[in-house]
Amino acid sequence: MHAALGEPARLGIVDSLLVTDRSPKDLGRRLGLPTNLLAHHLEVLEAVGLIARFTSAGDRRRKYVQLQHAALTQLSFASPGRAQPGPMVFLCSQNSARSQLAAALWTARTGWRAESAGTHPAPRVHRGAVAAARRAGIDLTGAAPRALGVLPPDAQVVTVCDRAHEELAADDEWWHWSIPDPVPTGTAAAFDAVVATLDQRIHALLA
Repeated sequence: MHAALGEPARLGIVDSLLVTDRSPKDLGRRLGLPTNLLAHHLEVLEAVGLIARFTSAGDRRRKYVQLQHAALTQLSFASPGRAQPGPMVFLCSQNSARSQLAAALWTARTGWRAESAGTHPAPRVHRGAVAAARRAGIDLTGAAPRALGVLPPDAQVVTVCDRAHEELAADDEWWHWSIPDPVPTGTAAAFDAVVATLDQRIHALLA
C-alpha cells in the first residue's frame, strides 16, 4: 500500500475520496489525469485494496470509486478527520431509510445537528429502518419523510443514494456516499448493513 501511494497522483486520488465517492470522470477532471492514466492508477489502488469500483444503482451506467477506509488502518498514518460541527443534510430519493438513518446516526455519534430529506418522499419511514435504528440504540419513532426544500447555505450536503445524487446534479462541494438501498431486499440484515456502513463512514471522518 505504501508503494502504491508513493505515486503523487495515486495519493491525490485517495485524498479526493476521503469524504466522498466520485466517478472516474470527476476524479480525472479534478486531478487533471487523462482517462488511460487514471485507469492505470485506479487498477493499482484496487489491487492493493484501497479502493473499490462499482456501477451506479441509479442510471446503471455511471461508475463510482469508493475509498476502503478500513484498509487505511493498515498504514502507519491515519486519514485526517474533516468533520465539522456544522449542519449536515443527508439526502436520498424517498427519505424513508438511508438518509433518515444517516441523520440520526450522525447526531448520535457526533452530537452535531443533522437533517434529512428526499427527492420523492415516501409516505412513511420504512419499518425496517426504524427497527435497525433501534438495534443500534437510536430512536426513529415519530420521524417522517419530507421533501427537499431550500438547503441551509452553510450546510454540508451528503447524498446517500445514487439516484438522488444523479437526479440533483450534485454541487462540487457536496459529498456522495453510495449506499445500496435496503428497501427492495427488506431484510433485517440489509438495513443493519446500511447502519454499519454509515457508522464506518462517520467514524472515518472523526478518526
